[in-house]
Amino acid sequence: MNGASREALAAARERLDALTDATSADAAQLADELAAVTALLDREAGLRRVLTDPAQHGEAKAELVRRLLGGQVGEPVVDLLAGMVRSRWSQSRDLVDALEELADLADLTAAEKAGTLDDVEDELFRFGRIVSSNTGLRAALTDRAASVSAKVELLHRLLGDRVAATTERLVTRLVTAPRGRSLEAGIESLSRLAAARRDRMVAVVTSAVPLSDGQKQRLGAALARLYGRRMHLNLDVDPEVLGGIRVQVGDEVINGSIADRLEDAGRRMAS
Repeated sequence: MNGASREALAAARERLDALTDATSADAAQLADELAAVTALLDREAGLRRVLTDPAQHGEAKAELVRRLLGGQVGEPVVDLLAGMVRSRWSQSRDLVDALEELADLADLTAAEKAGTLDDVEDELFRFGRIVSSNTGLRAALTDRAASVSAKVELLHRLLGDRVAATTERLVTRLVTAPRGRSLEAGIESLSRLAAARRDRMVAVVTSAVPLSDGQKQRLGAALARLYGRRMHLNLDVDPEVLGGIRVQVGDEVINGSIADRLEDAGRRMAS
């Protein structure tokens, strides 16, 4: 992608991050629903063109999305797609490619939350090597005459109980809906997404008042230096935090609030 489509995808990825960073979000369900919408727009070229037509008002396109998909997929996916069609896309096909990538990213986020992301990255690499070295297997998985159910069954026999659930889901989706990609190119793309996801961390930052842009940039840079990885700040405002900030990265808490300092002082006095 280039130009407007790249910017639109970046904005969509940020919205997906906001959804999947929420503890209540089911990332695997988001992946399934995004994949279903991808398949719909891949089939319906006319609808795809309408949703990416720059001559159409963004709100009108968002309302069309709500009418078509409301009740068919969850509200988070409807809202995500509504935001995407408000953006400008260089080509109508780019919208479908972006949705496919978001589905893959949601599945990788599910793996990250389950603590299996490293395994998924390794398994994708190994599966790619197996396919490259086994012409018979590659032929069976790319045979256009073979039914989807036959390919799903073959993959389950190969991968079921041997790899993480996310790995099987990603590979199955790639094999059954390649969308013009070679199997090798699809595996390579998934591997790149997994590697990029593994290098990203999320910090939950709670402050008594909203942080300024400068404060957010300085905090993000400091945390990136501390952890040696890019950091996404998930910001929350809680008036009960009397001053300073509270930062949580995974299970680790960096405690800088006045309220927590008072609580610590109270515990020390009691002991």
